[in-house]
Amino acid sequence: MTPEIDPKGTVLLVEDNPDDVALTLRAFKKNHFMNPVVVAKDGAEALDYLFCEGEHAGRDPHDLPALMLLDLKLPKVDGMEVLRRVRADERTKLLRVVILTTSREQQDLVTSYELGANSYVRKPVDFDEFVAAVGQLGFYWLMLNEPPRPRGGLG
Repeated sequence: MTPEIDPKGTVLLVEDNPDDVALTLRAFKKNHFMNPVVVAKDGAEALDYLFCEGEHAGRDPHDLPALMLLDLKLPKVDGMEVLRRVRADERTKLLRVVILTTSREQQDLVTSYELGANSYVRKPVDFDEFVAAVGQLGFYWLMLNEPPRPRGGLG
């Protein structure tokens, strides 16, 4: 059975740069998003969280995040591999994944969409622009966008 995705639920922020984590959390707060945010500092930690392994072994596997914000340039397991594994697994293949990165590489953009990213957003350098971008991103993906319901579900 595919887990239910709560549109008002947790946001999984996969980001290794502490400054970008702090900026993203500030931007969420400034935009009045009350969703809990779980931060994974690398791709391996994100996969452990999603698949309830390692230090997240006791986590409820049916409690998927409402949204994953995924950086591409990560230690241990890069963002492309995280996305590849998420889309390959029946439990997480419908998870909403937004690439949030500084990469301006056209190949990163193309590969992200080929692997099933829902969106690709380049992080603005200016703080006010970043706050605005995160606000729009959060509003769309957490408030307006309706996630797919699991097959065979009661919803």
